[in-house]
Formats: sequence, C-alpha cells, structure tokens
Amino acid sequence: MEIFGTIEDIIYRNSETGFTIIDLSVNDELVTATGLFPVLGPGESVRLTGKFEMNPKYGRQFSTEAIEVSPPNTSSEIMKYLASGLISGVGPVTAANIVLKFKEETLKIIETEPIKLASIKGISQRKAIEIGQAFADIKKMQGAVMFLQKYEISINLAVRIYEQYKELTESVLKHNPYRMVEDIFGIGFKTADKIAKKMGIEDDSEFRIRAGIVYVLNQIAERQGSTVGLLKEVKASTLSILELDESRADLVDSALVSLEIDGAIRKFNYGDTEGVCLSKFYTYEKTVADKIKLLQKSLSELPVDLSREIKDYESANNMELHASQKAAIESAVKDGVVIITGGPGTGKTTIIKAIIRLFKSRAQKCLLLAPTGRASKRLEEQTKEHASTIHRGLEANFRGGSHGFMRNENNPLDADVVIVDEVSMVDSFLAYSLLRAIRLGTRLVLVGDKDQLPSVGAGNVLADLIASGEVKVNELSRIYRQSEDSMIIENAHLINNQEMPDLGKKSDDFFYSSGGDPREVASAIVDLVSQRIPNYTKMKPEDIQVIAPMKSGVAGTLNLNVLLQARLNPPMEGKDEIKVREIIYRVGDKVMQIANNYEQEWVKDAGGEVQSGSGVFNGDMGYITEINKHSGQVTVLFEDGRKAIYSAMELDDLLHAYAITVHKSQGSEFPIVIIPILGGNPLLYNKNLLYTAVTRAKKMVMLIGGRNYIYSMVKNEYSLIRNTMLKEFMISSLPF
Repeated sequence: MEIFGTIEDIIYRNSETGFTIIDLSVNDELVTATGLFPVLGPGESVRLTGKFEMNPKYGRQFSTEAIEVSPPNTSSEIMKYLASGLISGVGPVTAANIVLKFKEETLKIIETEPIKLASIKGISQRKAIEIGQAFADIKKMQGAVMFLQKYEISINLAVRIYEQYKELTESVLKHNPYRMVEDIFGIGFKTADKIAKKMGIEDDSEFRIRAGIVYVLNQIAERQGSTVGLLKEVKASTLSILELDESRADLVDSALVSLEIDGAIRKFNYGDTEGVCLSKFYTYEKTVADKIKLLQKSLSELPVDLSREIKDYESANNMELHASQKAAIESAVKDGVVIITGGPGTGKTTIIKAIIRLFKSRAQKCLLLAPTGRASKRLEEQTKEHASTIHRGLEANFRGGSHGFMRNENNPLDADVVIVDEVSMVDSFLAYSLLRAIRLGTRLVLVGDKDQLPSVGAGNVLADLIASGEVKVNELSRIYRQSEDSMIIENAHLINNQEMPDLGKKSDDFFYSSGGDPREVASAIVDLVSQRIPNYTKMKPEDIQVIAPMKSGVAGTLNLNVLLQARLNPPMEGKDEIKVREIIYRVGDKVMQIANNYEQEWVKDAGGEVQSGSGVFNGDMGYITEINKHSGQVTVLFEDGRKAIYSAMELDDLLHAYAITVHKSQGSEFPIVIIPILGGNPLLYNKNLLYTAVTRAKKMVMLIGGRNYIYSMVKNEYSLIRNTMLKEFMISSLPF
C-alpha cells in the first residue's frame, strides 16, 4: 500500500519512542507513520510504502517500509521551498527573483548548473556556488536519512549521525556501526547494536566488543561521575551488556588490549586493584595536576604589606575581618594556587572582594569566572566587578569546524589573577580546559563549598584537590551573614552538621509544611507558586523556583512542570505551541538547557551592539519568546540576554524549568525556593542533597513533605564514591 502527500498535508506530532511522526489524511482516515518533518522543505512530497498495523499503545498505525521524497514541481511550491530558510543565504526576495527567472526549472538549475544563478541581480558567482552546495548537502542528508530509516532510527538521531559522517554515512555504518558509540555523544551501545544486528554483524565481532567496553566506561562517567572504572567491574559489565557468558571473557581481554594499543583507553594500578579509563579522562586529570604544580612553582612574589592593606580594607568597608578570613587573603597572595571553602554566610564573597582590591591596587588584572550564567551574574552583582562563565572566558568556539576553546596554552587568558567561584560544580573537562589556558605566573584562587553536591559531569575536582593535601586550603566556618530572625543559613548549617533543622521556629524566610500524599503535595506546590506565596510576599511566580530531588514521581520535576505550566502558562488563542514527544512547548514557558551544546548559535543585543557566538550550556535558563509552528523552530531568550533558535530536532535539549532537580540548581540562587521532600533512594536522598537545595534560596525557602523524610536525609551521610585520578596525580602516585 502507498500513501502520498505534500508537507502541507502533514500535522507535526510525536511519540514517546522518540520517532518524529507525521499524520496524513487519506480517504478521511488519519494515518500515522514514521516521518521526515525536520528534513522536508515546503512543497516536497513524501511517498510512504507499507501496511496498517495495530499498535498496542497508539492504536491503528501505518508501518512504513519505504520512504521516497520528491521535490516541489510548481513555481509556487518551489518559491515556498526556497523562501523557507532551508538553504542558507536564500530569503523570500532572493527566492522570488530566482523562480521568476527559471520557473519550474529552478531546482534543476540549482542542482546541476548553479553558476547560472549569478545572472540574477544580487547573486555573485561565489554565492551561486554556495547555494548549489547547500542544496546538494540537503539532498545528501535526505539520502542518508532514507538509508537510516530502514534501521528504525529516529529522524533526530539520523540527522545527528549525518552531521558526524556527512556523505560517508552509509559506508561508515555498513563497515562498523559501532563507531557511533565513540564518535557521537549520546548514542549508546544499544542503538548501535540494533543497527549492527540488522546489518548482520556477528555477536563476537571485535567492533562490538570494543564498543561495549567504551559504552561501559562512558556510563560509569555519566551515571557515577567516575573517571576511572575498576577493571574487574568493567569486564563484568561489558559481558552483561553484550549478553555473553563468562566463557567469552577472553574476547573482552583481547578488545581491551586492542583499545589500549590504539590509545583509546589507559590501564594502570589503581590502589590495590586495577583501573581502566578512557584516555581523555587520563589527559584531563593529569593536565590539571601538572599545571597546578607548575603554577605553584612559577609564582613571583608581590611587594605587598598585607597587614597594612588588610587594615585599609577593613577601615574602608567599616568591618573587622576574622583571623581565618585574613589568612585566606594572605594565602591568595603568597600561594600560587589556593582554595577557599566554606558554607553560606561564612564570608567567601567578602574575601573575594578584598582579594580583588588588593591585587588591583598593585595593577594586577583579575579575571572572575563561574561555571554557570547564574553563578557568574551573582558574582558580578556581589563584587561589582565584571564576571563571566568559564565557557565564555575561554571563548568557546565550535562553529565552522572549530572544536574547542579559543583560549588555551597557545592563546592564554590575559590575567594576573584568576578567581573561580562555585568550583564544586567544575568537572574534569572544564578544569582541564581552564588550566590549559592559564599562563605560568598567574595566581589561581578557587572558591567553593566543599559540602555541596559534586559536579554533574565526571570528576571530583574540588574534593580531590583538597584531599591531596598539595594545595593550600582555607576553610571558613564562622557564620557572618545572618540576621537575628533569619533561619535559612542557620538551618543550612544544622543540616550540614547532620542536625535536624528547626522547622517550628517562626521566621520570615524559612517555612515548613507537612504532607505525605504526593498528589496533595504537588497540588499544594502549584497553589504556593501561583497564588499563596505571591500574595504573601508580593513577588511574582517567576521569582519562585521549585527544586525537587527527583525527576520521576507525582512530586518529581516532570509532573510538576506539567502542572505548573497548566496553571502559570495555560493554552490560549494566539499563543503558539508545539508538541515534541509528549512535551508541549508554549510561548512564555520557562525552560532550561539540559546538555552542553557548543554549536548552538546565539545573538545578543548588548546596548545597541549586536553580539553573536555559539554555545548554550547545561543549566542555562530562559523563556520561549516565539514558536514557528510550520518549521518547528523555537526561540529562547536566556536570562543573560542571549537569544537562540532551536530546530525541532534540538528541542530534546530543552526542558521546562518551573521545577528543576537539585543537581540542575547547582551554582544558582533564587529569591524563593520550594522543596518537596517525600523520601526516595538513600543513595540520592542524603544531607548533601538537602543542604544544596536549601542553600539555593536567597530570601525564602519552604520545605513541604514529611518530617521523617527530612530526618532521614539529614542523618544520611552516604554519597556515591567517585573513582578519579586527580588526587593520585597531585601526589604523584600514578604512573605518568
């Protein structure tokens, strides 16, 4: 059976499987099939060959066996196609001029004789060739997507695969589909394995075994935060995901040798056992350790009378610094690398401001950095000095074939002192990238709270540096920032000391509401955000952030986002929205980037000057300002003024942010925070999680849930051990 229709017949929908699907009306009957919306242009036709089947979850559907795409063939359809923005550099005016001259032959001319486009006013020979190349690239992508559709690969994934391999897509995958596991971030072993089996690759293929090992090491990094896997466990996990029994362990041993010879992994003695890691993590942590040691050795002394300088600062700011604060300031000057750690209200910002003043008085240039946009903005507000994210400070550039940061050992940061706040969030890759870009002779001041959750990415940088004993650590414990009736900081420190927070004391900034039924808690949170707290505080709902321990569950972020969106940003006539998988994105929605996308382009209006760049990062928050329902494009204005446009294929990187997880809240501070506590896995529900959540609140925090769950978290000191190499590299107990 065949179904035929143009893109104009297609209604954009999605399924939970991740497949983009299209609905075609055939003989007044709605037909659903895996489709091509993201890679079709207006006027292009799609012919689907297959048969009707009954899907137990979605009902009667059309199962596609073959897909054929045909270009538009009338002048009006060709005009729509060219004016859609599918071809870079061709807008409505240029499209009209091209079609006016070449009519129905337009696409043939573009494909076979693009130089003829130069006969049109405004199109140079160079631009004509570029238009022809862009059109050819689209055809190649469509061809690759058609090939991949045979293996039940979603459109989004197919396009990502094509972006990696371009015209070599088919040949690469036919030879070794497992390459995707190593080459394309986010593609797991199971996806590659499914394709490989359809291509007839044997279960004991070396390609398959190697991919299994790499997948296991990546999973250890992503799920556990470890940069090292214990060799025995890696072998066992590899056999498990390959579904091979112990008798085939020799295949894993052989593949490990092969990977090590190729430089993809490193094996070494790790404590009293054997360890194995991806070579990139070995490089990251070894480079960080080596550079820190070099910075410590390359320090040049500053002729500064510290006691006099500190007294002047105290006098100018009408304060008296504690001995521990003075020691931290002195250390920042005398030691090449210093760590300043302490909880909320212990004076970390005061020390940073004093350090900046001290160095600036000696004509030393200070560079202030933080891992996230919110953290850098807060640092700037507190110090009244310019601060930026680490990514921006390193000048992330992944456009035009570039694959890294512009700042590195060959183009170091222009600074005498680099001050990094919220270091607990910094993972091994970001630490590596930063240390590479710091020139010798520069002082490095690392500021953070050692008791917060570790970085989302692999590594345990702050904890490892402290544990090594090789870096000067100044720990602040005395609390300064606390008014008589303030309870946020007091309770945060009680939690950190494994003591039950005071839930009964009346205050204006710390509240507790009991609750045990998840549905009642979720409903109460919606009322608190939408009405009760705004009425009580006169603040807006957007000033309130729900921070939950888990994604799943009735009171998890996924469900809370659905409920909060329905209350705070309901559908209405004239407000555009788009559905991707089961998620509805609507103009006005609060959203968060959930993965680093170094290639995502953005523009920013900076006081009349338009800036542009690339890179949107995990944790960046903003609001949807525009949705193009035809193209599926979504425009997001981030809190720092950057505006980025997401294609339908890129929306997996965006989630609603009315409610976010504790991990995603790291480095951020919100006026008001609501935290549901309903119990969960003790591996996750510990005092560090609760402490981190509570310390995100600036003016008010509300816990809602059961006292018994709060007590359990406070008393639970367990945290998942991260196996890393940085500490050992710092004390030189690992081979170079």
